[in-house]
Amino acid sequence: MRQPDASPALLSELPELITVPELAKVLRLSPKTVYEAIQMDKIPGVVRLGRRIRINKRAVVAWLLEGRGPQTNEE
Repeated sequence: MRQPDASPALLSELPELITVPELAKVLRLSPKTVYEAIQMDKIPGVVRLGRRIRINKRAVVAWLLEGRGPQTNEE
C-alpha cells in the first residue's frame, strides 16, 4: 500500500474549509472516492452545511501528517 503525495503548496493556498473536489485534487483521488470515504467516516474534519459538505483543512493536514491519510492498494 502506498499513500498519495499531498502537495503542501496546494494545501496552503486553500481556505480553511475546503470542498470535496479541492480535497480530491490534493489527495489525487476522484471526488467520488472522497465522497465514499466521507460516507464511511474515514476523513476527519467533515462539516455539513445543509446539503453541502466542507472539510476542515487543518484536520486534513493533521491526519496526513499522522500518516493516517488515504491508502491505495497497489502491488
